Parts: sequence; structure tokens; C-alpha cells
Amino acid sequence: MKQKNKLTARSMAVIAMLAAVSFVLMLFDFSVPFMPGFIKMDLSELPALVGAFALGPVSGVAVCLVKNLLHLFVTSTGGVGELSNFMLGAVFTGVAGWMYQRSKTRRGAFIGALAGAVCMAVVSVFSNYYIVYPVYTAFMPMEGIIAAYQAIYSGIDNLWKALILFNMPFTFVKGMLVTAVTFLIYKKIAPILRGR
Repeated sequence: MKQKNKLTARSMAVIAMLAAVSFVLMLFDFSVPFMPGFIKMDLSELPALVGAFALGPVSGVAVCLVKNLLHLFVTSTGGVGELSNFMLGAVFTGVAGWMYQRSKTRRGAFIGALAGAVCMAVVSVFSNYYIVYPVYTAFMPMEGIIAAYQAIYSGIDNLWKALILFNMPFTFVKGMLVTAVTFLIYKKIAPILRGR
């Protein structure tokens, strides 16, 4: 029982550390070409994915939660951006970590991350449509939001089309970019995270 408590305390410390790194990465967001200026890329799911692989899916989701709770202190979205970020990060790391737990191989990690990125991309369409953009319309009218997409591709005439053609692929690419970096660093840091 004492050993179990020690491991739990260690896991909580690792989750806190990963969440702190994740929070810092979230601050370094940047614009990308072919996306409206109000959509930013960041790699803040990287520590969460590492945590999901090293300690399990619940740990990955916990990193996402703590990161977004910390980000509420510097939010410019009134919390809606953090809610969306948590939902998408939780789907990504939860699915990836869950699948990796069932096949702890490099291939299992890749398939898990790929499935997580696909799920995150699909969920992003609905979370943006039903949660994020309805709140954003209090600051920018829907016509302005659609116009920002139309400036890139004139065929956009409604929000569903914008989210499917732009946000869904963007979110998937973000997930795969995080996966690629995770694969580069994971073997070096996983033993440390596990206390070996």
C-alpha cells in the first residue's frame, strides 16, 4: 500500500510537471498560412501525449486539464478557448493512450496517435460549431468569421463548410505534428518519467 501511494504521488508530480511545460508551450502559439489569423497553432498537447504514453490515458487527460486551468489566468477567450482546447486534447491523448496501453509497441503508439488525431479532428468540427463560434460571435459577427475564411477560399459560404475544409484538416495536422515530435523525444524521456 505504501509503494502504491508513492507511485501515485510520483505520477501526480510528473503530471504537474508535464502540465507546466504544456502551459508554457500553449503561450507560444503562432499563425499558419492558409488559415484565418484568429486560428493559431501550438504544440501544447506534446507533454500530454508523452504523459499518456508513459503513464496511461488518464494522465494525458489530466495534463490537458491542468494546462487549461492554468491558462484561464491569461485567457483572452473568456474560458471558451480553454474548454475547447481541453476537449480536443482529452480526446487526442485519451484515445492515443488507451490504444497504446493495449499494444505497447512503436506501431501501437503510432496507430493510437493516428486514431487520436482523427477523433480530435472530427470532434473539432462539432466543438467549434456548437461551443466556440457561438461565443465568438459576441465579439465578431458570423459574417466576419465567414469572410475570414472566404479571403482564403471564396467557396466558403457557411460555417459547416469552413470547419470541415479548414479546421478539421488543421486539427489533424496539429495532432500528427505533435505525434512526430513525440516519437523523436519519447524514448529518451520515458524512463525518467517512469522513475527508472
